[in-house]
Amino acid sequence: MQDINLKITDRNGDTHEVVAPTDMSMNLMEVIRSYELAEEGTIGVCGGMAMCASCQVYVVEGSDKLTEMGAEEDAMLSEAFHVQYNSRLGCQIHITSEIDGLEVAIAPYP
Repeated sequence: MQDINLKITDRNGDTHEVVAPTDMSMNLMEVIRSYELAEEGTIGVCGGMAMCASCQVYVVEGSDKLTEMGAEEDAMLSEAFHVQYNSRLGCQIHITSEIDGLEVAIAPYP
């Protein structure tokens, strides 16, 4: 088991340094929910199926650590609000040792 460190800026602009386990098959959206960094009902609305973009984040630091965006994620972001060049869906970012040190900001909720 290895834990990794992440920096997550919430929708109020507060930055949180959190620890996430790599052995639980979690994704970034689930980490955000478990630390209650977004108001209940405003993140992971579709349950992590890349169908709603409520878990959209902006990758501030560490984009080179992420796997390439898949077709479903790309399609969902093409329809989402508040999309920026560094947007990703938190449900599609899996917690692995490779993303240790990743820094993201949670996008505004539509």
